Amino acid sequence: MRGPSGVCQWAVKRAGLGGHDRGVAAEIVPTERAGAFVLRMDGHDQSLVDLDDPGRLDFDYVRRIGDVLDSWGVPGAPARVLHVGGAALTLPRYVAHTRPRSAQVVLEPNVEVTELVRRELPLPPRSGIKVRPVDGRAGLLAFRDDALDLIVVDAFADGRVPGDLVTVECAAAYARVLVADGLLLINLVDAAPFAWTRRVVAAMRTALPTQLVSAEPATLRARRPGNLLLVAGRPTVPADALRKRAVSSPTPYRVLDETALRDSLGRGVPFVDADTLDSPGLDSP
Repeated sequence: MRGPSGVCQWAVKRAGLGGHDRGVAAEIVPTERAGAFVLRMDGHDQSLVDLDDPGRLDFDYVRRIGDVLDSWGVPGAPARVLHVGGAALTLPRYVAHTRPRSAQVVLEPNVEVTELVRRELPLPPRSGIKVRPVDGRAGLLAFRDDALDLIVVDAFADGRVPGDLVTVECAAAYARVLVADGLLLINLVDAAPFAWTRRVVAAMRTALPTQLVSAEPATLRARRPGNLLLVAGRPTVPADALRKRAVSSPTPYRVLDETALRDSLGRGVPFVDADTLDSPGLDSP
């Protein structure tokens, strides 16, 4: 239903974005810019969509994901992309805009949120975006080997990254469905000394050994919790291209290449399915 000021409000089932059954209340909130809206979940802004300009990415970590997507392969060429976690479908819209004719699948178990978003913030015609109402691990099983160019994991449950998406077993599943030069992108949430992130880096390295991490300087300097973007592949990751983009970004960020990553975020014990943990939250002490 629509509340005051054009806000579309909907209480939805208890389900996390891309994760497991949890509790949320969702609303679509207009911004000061015409045609731009925020998806708010339990009072927290999750996604911003600009219907008139799907190439606009406002959140800092989302822009960093966009930089990686733009740096893979031939710019503008279609790609086969899997998104684990959907929210307002900001990144699938971005890929459809910047890489027309891309085939994209979104794994989003929260059917009510998807219905709200598709009704209030409709996808463009022939977008190539398909949303499946399943969680990440179950959805991965449906893909054949070497089916995907890019996997974007941006999934949260109660503001935390689900632990079953960052284990050695899940890393093997990601690697199985990626082509040889494919990339895995995982949005992580953590704070110094990054004990949780170290274990995720170690787990992903078992199957995708070439890695980098991008983050805001304030997060790396232990001033506040934040989003760390892990990029993993087999032959290469676009470290040089991302360093150039990092300098010119509206919010400059740092790129830790393989050497820096081993020095600063190495020595972790890999998460496994029998021993895993959800991420800290951004509001964790």
